[in-house]
Amino acid sequence: MIVGVLQAELRIDWARSLKDKRRVARSLKDRLCREHRVSVAEVEAQEIHNTLVLGIAAAGSAPGPVLATLDAVERKLGTHEEAELVACQREILRGWAGQIAGKAFTAAGEAELAAEMLARADENGNDQPREEDQA
Repeated sequence: MIVGVLQAELRIDWARSLKDKRRVARSLKDRLCREHRVSVAEVEAQEIHNTLVLGIAAAGSAPGPVLATLDAVERKLGTHEEAELVACQREILRGWAGQIAGKAFTAAGEAELAAEMLARADENGNDQPREEDQA
């Protein structure tokens, strides 16, 4: 599994309120989702009326199509009429989806996955035992 992440900062010089900014943000988010089948969220600077920071994610099974999608999104952001693209940063993540389709995890794989999940829960402060674990 390949996940491409793009963070884009846009400046909306004409915006005088958060209402102006949110109109542009909503329009851009809807358009990008519809035309490029990506996930889009406003990720920073939510209370700054003339700055819009979007996080955009695309997933696929190969890096080529994911990168092509991010390129198209970046081009679209760069030519938007109401906002100027100030900065753009991208990252490609490679995931591990387990065994080939239809095959179960091995016992060692299950143990490794369980240990990693517990470690991540501890890192995030989720060390409270669940009710069913206390019984």
